Amino acid sequence: MSERPVGPSPGLMAEAPLDRADVERAEHELAGRVWRTPVVRCDPLDATAGARLWLKAENLQRGGSFKVRGALLAVDELARAGTRGVVAQSTGNHAIAVALAAREHGLPAVLVLPSDAPPAKIRRIRDTGAGVVTTGTLLAERVAVVEELRERYGYDTVDPYQNPRVVLGQATATAELLGQVAAEGARLDAVVVPVGGGSAIAGACLAASGSGTAVIGAEPEAVPALTAALRAGRPVTVPARHTVADGLRPDRIGALPFDLAGRAVTSVVTVPEASIADALRAAFLHARLVVEPAAATALAAALAHAADHGGEVGVLLSGGNVEPSLIASMLAAQSGPV
Repeated sequence: MSERPVGPSPGLMAEAPLDRADVERAEHELAGRVWRTPVVRCDPLDATAGARLWLKAENLQRGGSFKVRGALLAVDELARAGTRGVVAQSTGNHAIAVALAAREHGLPAVLVLPSDAPPAKIRRIRDTGAGVVTTGTLLAERVAVVEELRERYGYDTVDPYQNPRVVLGQATATAELLGQVAAEGARLDAVVVPVGGGSAIAGACLAASGSGTAVIGAEPEAVPALTAALRAGRPVTVPARHTVADGLRPDRIGALPFDLAGRAVTSVVTVPEASIADALRAAFLHARLVVEPAAATALAAALAHAADHGGEVGVLLSGGNVEPSLIASMLAAQSGPV
């Protein structure tokens, strides 16, 4: 597991228009519409980390992940504009969230997922009445199908990475975490956020702006899209290798998230598959939280970061939409040191 410090990056896009005041407005818009998920403390995990961990349990959020925050804001805007319906691509959680948001407005929705998407996520989408299309395993394949469906039906796209309203919605999870920790009389030295297409890390950077809290990205070693983008100074496509963290499989960081995160993220931890599995087991056995591997990636990175830096460390446990069979097989497997 490696943590890569981030310095000024060449070739960044022009200054993004989003700021901390936009996050506050997003919090106001979402008040009463998303659940204020708890921040969980766990003595055994603190002992392992040698620091105090503050676990933001967005696995308990509506739709099973923090993604409902951004989807609600984005679909609200499209509904006000008179959209005929929505289409979106996702590895799973954004699709679930868009389906829920579309149902609130009585809008038709079609969601495009990879061909090997977890059945539990597909079921959650279909339970809303939305349609599901599966195709390939690469981001580019899903984007191509979204464009085809958009043209066929005249629907609007809810992009999981490029839509500013999505990024602002995701930012509210970190903003809420910072506020909850402050209410306990503490201040986070760092917050660790999983990185897929980048909306979570971009939102965290906005939410933490001016707070003095470092923002740490966590991504699988198998799909280091943000690490590669920071090295290149621009978003690049990385080889699509298998990772158990299906929610972090996008092989390219979004341009808008990169513009925001490339300026503000402190470091990125790349997490091996074994550490993801260890952290998922630790969350279940010690904190009694059922999280998906994407969230476990953030926990694994937080444990690694805390071991080196100590302090007060927040962790965005991004979702809990995990196959029961995967949880069972991981719990039955040989545990690591966590």
